[in-house]
Amino acid sequence: MESNIHLSSLISRHDDEATRTSTLEGLEEGEVEGETLLIIESEDQASVDLSHDQSGDSLNSDEGDVSWREEQLSYFCDKCQKWIPAILRSDHFLHLLQTDNVQVGSTVMTMLQNILQISSGDLLRIEGKTLHSILDEVVFKLLSTPSPVIRSTATRLLLLMAESHQEILILLRLSACYKGLRSLLNKQEPGTEFSQELRQLIGLLSPKVYQEVEEQKLHQAACLIQAYWKGFQTRKRLKKLPSAVITLQRSFRSKRTKMLLKLSRQKEEEDRRLQLQLQRQRAMRLSRELRLSMLEIVHPGQVEKHNREIEEKSALIIQKHWRGYRERKNFCQQRPSLVEYKAAVTLQRAALKFLAKCRKKKKLFAPWQGLRELTDACRVELKQQVDDYIRRHPGSEVSGVINRELHSQAQERLQHYFMGRALEERAQQHREALTARINTNIEQLMKAPSLKEAEGKEPELFLSRSRPVAAKAKQAHLNTLKHIQAPWWKKLGEEARDEIDIPKDELSIELGTLFIGGTKPP
Repeated sequence: MESNIHLSSLISRHDDEATRTSTLEGLEEGEVEGETLLIIESEDQASVDLSHDQSGDSLNSDEGDVSWREEQLSYFCDKCQKWIPAILRSDHFLHLLQTDNVQVGSTVMTMLQNILQISSGDLLRIEGKTLHSILDEVVFKLLSTPSPVIRSTATRLLLLMAESHQEILILLRLSACYKGLRSLLNKQEPGTEFSQELRQLIGLLSPKVYQEVEEQKLHQAACLIQAYWKGFQTRKRLKKLPSAVITLQRSFRSKRTKMLLKLSRQKEEEDRRLQLQLQRQRAMRLSRELRLSMLEIVHPGQVEKHNREIEEKSALIIQKHWRGYRERKNFCQQRPSLVEYKAAVTLQRAALKFLAKCRKKKKLFAPWQGLRELTDACRVELKQQVDDYIRRHPGSEVSGVINRELHSQAQERLQHYFMGRALEERAQQHREALTARINTNIEQLMKAPSLKEAEGKEPELFLSRSRPVAAKAKQAHLNTLKHIQAPWWKKLGEEARDEIDIPKDELSIELGTLFIGGTKPP
């Protein structure tokens, strides 16, 4: 059964124009500035076949048929999507949206929500004035209607419009007409059924959330571009994977070899440095021990002299280093002038060489002038000079016998010189050997322990291979002991000298075993 239903039959007049006008004026004064929203013009009157068994009564006949009309409008939106732009531009749709009836307003907003879910792009195809009217009406129902059903539906619709269309969200955020919308939404009662949708809407309208959404979109776009680029690079790399594996293994092995070699070199260098440090410490310790032992051997009266010698040597070393530093400093200061002097010498040498070459070339290319002939007077003069020289330097006439005697004498003197030279070399070698032996004996005596601490074969260090030296040492030792043991009245006339304190228990040592002339230690 066909029924032609005119959408104008659904028009419901706005009964409370005073309330609507006051709300819009409040929005314009500082909270939300508005214009007439939701433009919908019907270019053609939509004729729809609802295929219903009932007769086509008008939609405004009874308010009890609202649920049936809602079902029919939903069916109409699903089946006739090509009429959606015409419906949105229709004035009748705007009048239906402006009605104060709760069920009709809820039904129209639900239908608009279904339209956005089916075809969200149709909302942006309508004119800007109509879109502003629809937005104004939805905002008015959200803020001024006491019915929670209308407010909940308006909140969901406005949230869907803001999430579906970025242009609408920008309009709600940046337009001067809606600059007080967010503050009015914050004043709504919390704890309602649609409080979650309301918080989402407030979050979308806040600049910080909008900026975060924009940054998130940019981040997602950048991630997508990077993913495509990385995929391209990965596919390109996979094509080169067989050769890349070989190259990677080769580079890894070479790097590992270099690293191991470097570690081994570092370890060797550290060991060498540690060994050198230990050797230096050991040598320093030995030198100090030797110095202390020498100081123990030296007579107390000679310690001051020894310290004075060390101070003099130290002063000489310090002076030497200071003079070296001063000379190096002076040399560094004089280096520029020295460089200039050398440069001047080089230039002068080059200039002199160049001038000499020029003179040589002039002489080579000079014309031949011939030899100057001697005159008779010059010849007579030269002959006279030669005769005078011969008279002043007469030649010695020596016979052959005298020459042979002189030659034999020279040979004998040369032979005598060479023989004496060989003997002198042997004597010099003998003197050097004796000097080395004496130095060795002195060093052994200085390093030998005292007689009180000597044990075992240590007294053998006092033995000498030279009989005269041993006899002289023995005699001097005996004289020293006799002088020490002599009574005091025998020492009155002697000069004062350094006394040597020798314990009496050491005097009982057998003196014949200390120096045995001409014997070698076993």
